[in-house]
Amino acid sequence: MLLSISVNAQSLLWKVSGNGLKSPSYIFGTHHLAPLSILDKIAGFKGSFDATTQVVGELNMKDAQSPESAKKMQEKMFITNDTTAQILFTDKELETINAFLKANMGFDLSQAPKIKPAFISTMAAMIIAAKNLPGYNPKEQLDGYFQTKGEESGKKVIALETLEFQRDLLYDSQSLQRQARLLVCALSDTAKVINDTKKLTNAYYSFDLGKMDQLSKEKEGTSCDPISGEREGMIDNRNKEWAVKLPAIMKENPSFIAVGALHLPGENGLITLLRKQGFKVEPVK
Repeated sequence: MLLSISVNAQSLLWKVSGNGLKSPSYIFGTHHLAPLSILDKIAGFKGSFDATTQVVGELNMKDAQSPESAKKMQEKMFITNDTTAQILFTDKELETINAFLKANMGFDLSQAPKIKPAFISTMAAMIIAAKNLPGYNPKEQLDGYFQTKGEESGKKVIALETLEFQRDLLYDSQSLQRQARLLVCALSDTAKVINDTKKLTNAYYSFDLGKMDQLSKEKEGTSCDPISGEREGMIDNRNKEWAVKLPAIMKENPSFIAVGALHLPGENGLITLLRKQGFKVEPVK
């Protein structure tokens, strides 16, 4: 019980020490919609970052942005079997999706009938955020910023996952039918998407990991709610994998670990998982 309560401390930056570590490491919860200026409000950020010798992220962002990686990502965006948009969506759903695509991306599904719904959902989320969140800049991401700054100061960059793993997670972990349902959910009620995005982002701006965790688990009793296995695949199972890898990484070198903020709180969050292994994990103040 105490573990869960203390995880809810309002902080994005956490110090990891003890359990054989010669020097502390730090975990920072990122949010892809947050501007870099958020760092000006993080107590102890510069000292924590400067005290480490390597940066650990979900991906190596430089590798992920290479032309070869971009090509492989594009290949994953398209359906390889006989399924098309006309099979996945009703005529009314196609009207809704095509209206959004034409207005925001300059094409519709008659021109790209084999594009995976999950890719459209990802792009739609970025477009909606850009229009409704002041300060959001998709070209400035905290994860990439930390790795770039780390390389500039001679730090080693380590990735917890491969690009192949994340590509499969984004575009192949759900059936095409489930991807289609979630896309329809989003574009049929963009007002809800905007409201939910703002609530989650405001919780992040308040450094409230507990609130973010709560919001991510809310359900409304519809087919748009997360189904069994989705949160586990996206959050919990990855946390457990990382919690196995991180002790050796931190013991090798003091590390600045930057992962999505939703990976930190909760009983299956990194903070609790590392504490259960004997590490002292406390908010930086």
